[in-house]
Amino acid sequence: AWSMVSRPAYVGGLGFGLKWNMGWMHDTLVYFSKDPVHRKFHHNDLTFSMLYAFSENFVLSLSHDEVVYGKGSLIGKMPGDDWQKFANLRLLFGYMYAHPGKKLIFMGGEFGQRREWYHEESLHWHLLKYPPHQDLQRWVRDLNHFYRSEPAAHELDFEPGGFEWIDCGDSEQGIVSFVRRARTTKDIILVICNFTPVVRHGYRVGVPMGGFWREVLNSDAEEYGGSGQGNFGGLEAAPVSFHNKSHSLSLSLPPLGLLYFKHDRLG
Repeated sequence: AWSMVSRPAYVGGLGFGLKWNMGWMHDTLVYFSKDPVHRKFHHNDLTFSMLYAFSENFVLSLSHDEVVYGKGSLIGKMPGDDWQKFANLRLLFGYMYAHPGKKLIFMGGEFGQRREWYHEESLHWHLLKYPPHQDLQRWVRDLNHFYRSEPAAHELDFEPGGFEWIDCGDSEQGIVSFVRRARTTKDIILVICNFTPVVRHGYRVGVPMGGFWREVLNSDAEEYGGSGQGNFGGLEAAPVSFHNKSHSLSLSLPPLGLLYFKHDRLG
């Protein structure tokens, strides 16, 4: 791949503002296409992108290239029964929005079009009369609102200071956790992803400070078509060292689900 695409011409770059991250798209879709029981053997596909995430101003693209010519739709790539397919797709979108980089979803993916895209016909908008598709669209709507309204979600998309792994190595249980930070505020967003269909109760995650951590988004909420597993709106960090942090949270992780927590600086 050509380097320095999004770097200024005066330093030898091509001068473009953004570059599609095709490596992230390929590796992430390979990971998500695996049955969860096999994902632990492909954990590197999920985390490898962070080794080069700040080498360009990347756009995380789920583009038309992956939903044409027999490749199937996004929802069609997801393993499992219908409930698991939608849970996986909500998890994919949630992970995408939390990962550094700008976001691009090709039309139809946001409501779970089941057939791959075809240029000779319209999108299958009629699917929105069915609850699973309505719920998925509602999830993407709320992700968009969160991404725009929370500085920690977008301000440092292109700078290493906006991202920190908490734990990227729990391949056996299929879980990753990290934090996002802002430039203009001291807000911190904690993200935990469970890539298996197993509910994890009492799962401990280190956090950078004590206080109350409010659960602000949960892909498994019933309003998005999930099973309703969660943490009752948030919880207080305990002074228990974990993951090289002074405090930690004992969480309930939903199946094939993702949680966003925001540290409550007023709590």
